[in-house]
Amino acid sequence: MTALRGLWPEVQDSCTSLGLMLLLVLFMGLARVVTRQQLHRFTLTHTFVLEFLATFQLCCCTHELQLLGEQEPAHPTWPLTLVYFFSLVHGLTLVGTSSNPCGVMMQMLLGGMSPETGAVRLLAQLFGALCSRYCVSALWSLGLTKYHLGERSFACRNPIQVDLPKAIITEAICSFIFHSALLHFQEVRTKLRIHLLAAIITFLVYAGGSLTGAVFNPALALSLHFKCFDEAFLRFFIVYWLAPSLGILLMVLMFSFFLPWLYNNHTINKKE
Repeated sequence: MTALRGLWPEVQDSCTSLGLMLLLVLFMGLARVVTRQQLHRFTLTHTFVLEFLATFQLCCCTHELQLLGEQEPAHPTWPLTLVYFFSLVHGLTLVGTSSNPCGVMMQMLLGGMSPETGAVRLLAQLFGALCSRYCVSALWSLGLTKYHLGERSFACRNPIQVDLPKAIITEAICSFIFHSALLHFQEVRTKLRIHLLAAIITFLVYAGGSLTGAVFNPALALSLHFKCFDEAFLRFFIVYWLAPSLGILLMVLMFSFFLPWLYNNHTINKKE
């Protein structure tokens, strides 16, 4: 009984964090409904607001998830379960948005998005990432749990635990794997696709989380590690912006050029 009483404050804090995240998702959902009703005639404004709300939701929830994950670093099962659950939540609620500059880059390279729309989405993601950081700081300053400290969000907590080449490879591979799955699961039924993508995200976080945090999202990295970008800009720019973009570029080159070229050569040789 005494042990249970000792655990009760931890349970309360976890429930408070989960409640905040679910409440945020609900409010963002309501904001998206209003946006679709009121701004559907203004295409670019509609696109900007929806992308802003999606990025804001993703970044705020990830701040809170990161906080929960740091409480039990030796037992990753609970944080990974939360990663899977909220990946499902984001997959269900953020349909039609990418919340990731790499996703926009992929669509533009494949010809599925105009440069104008791409620029609007990227700008919205930048604003969403920065606004989420200051919103989380204001929320944590209320002290709703013992882990909520306003100054914590402005400290640089360096997630890179390996040397630069390994960090670049980790983020590039994570970006390559996730966006390859995103591209090739488009024909899969929506309910199954969301579970598959959530499972892949969870696996990548498990595999690369201890190395670089396995972010593979430049906007999310900016929100999570803004102070680190300020203190070591070049290192974080290379790892969290260039490396995921390199993964996207390699993916597009492989699936759009190299594999079709290889297949055509094989077909020609077979005919001869």
